[in-house]
Amino acid sequence: MNRKHLQDIARLRLKEAKVLLDNGHYDGAYYLCGYAIECALKACIAKKTNKYDFPDKKTVLDSYTHDFKKLAQVAEISSFIAQESNSDPLFAANWAIVVQWSEESRYQRWTEAYARDIYNAASNKKHGVWQWIKQFW
Repeated sequence: MNRKHLQDIARLRLKEAKVLLDNGHYDGAYYLCGYAIECALKACIAKKTNKYDFPDKKTVLDSYTHDFKKLAQVAEISSFIAQESNSDPLFAANWAIVVQWSEESRYQRWTEAYARDIYNAASNKKHGVWQWIKQFW
C-alpha cells in the first residue's frame, strides 16, 4: 500500500458512495464516505514517509486506526484542521459530521438523511472535508 494507491482508493470509494446514495443504498453510502476520508488521511500520512526511510514505530502503530482525529494527528494536520474550522464555519460543521464516522458504522443502519449529510460534508467543493484534505496528500 502506498500513497498513490490510497489516493486512488479514496477517490473510488467516494464515487462508489455517490452511486449507492443515488440508488437508495444508504448504509453502504454512509460507510464508504467515511472510508474515503480514512484513506485520504492515510495518504497524508504516507506522504510524510520518505523513500528508503524506516518509519518510526509509534507513527506506524498510531496509523493503524480508524479514528479521524488520531489520523489527523499522525498526519500532522490537526492544527490546520483547527485553523480551517476557526476561519470556515461550514468546514467546521462538515468536519463535525465526518469525524463521527467509525468502522463500526458498517454494522449499523443509516437513513437517507445521515448518508446525504456525510456525503455532502465530505464532498462539498468549497467546504468539504475530502476536498480540503487533498491539499495535504
